[in-house]
Amino acid sequence: MTSDFELTDDTPVYVISVAAQLSGLHPQTLRAYDRLGLVSPGRAAGRGRRYSLRDILSLREVQRLSQEEGINLNGIKRILELELAERRSRVLIAELTAEVGQLRAELESTRAVAARLAALARGRAEGAALVPVRPTGPGRAPAGGVSAVPGSQAVAAADIKPQPRGNVADAG
Repeated sequence: MTSDFELTDDTPVYVISVAAQLSGLHPQTLRAYDRLGLVSPGRAAGRGRRYSLRDILSLREVQRLSQEEGINLNGIKRILELELAERRSRVLIAELTAEVGQLRAELESTRAVAARLAALARGRAEGAALVPVRPTGPGRAPAGGVSAVPGSQAVAAADIKPQPRGNVADAG
């Protein structure tokens, strides 16, 4: 977790005059780029522009593309939009790849549990319960069933007696 005082490359801290010096551009050029949506800085409480280090790097890239590559501002805006979309896609791909890995691990775990349950089901005697139930009385055997664990008994349907329904006051 980051504290309120930790600075990152996206923290808007530079006023327009400092950002202009750092980027090598005129403050009016920065305002024009903001109006065109090329580089949109953060805003201070008084609505003054605050540029981050990432904004300044973007301003330098806009200047390079314009001066060295001869690309017009609309073309530069489209390039910046595509680069942003690519960065977002890469982050999404990384998140989805991690989620797929987690789901694969969960699937393998589920398959292992299913295999253990299938082995238990195959290994038990016909009619035996998978879950042993303690006998309710001395020498009492389940009706027609074979116990899955020596010394224990399974509950047969005939052994289950319905409980009377009614009001608690009726019981007395």
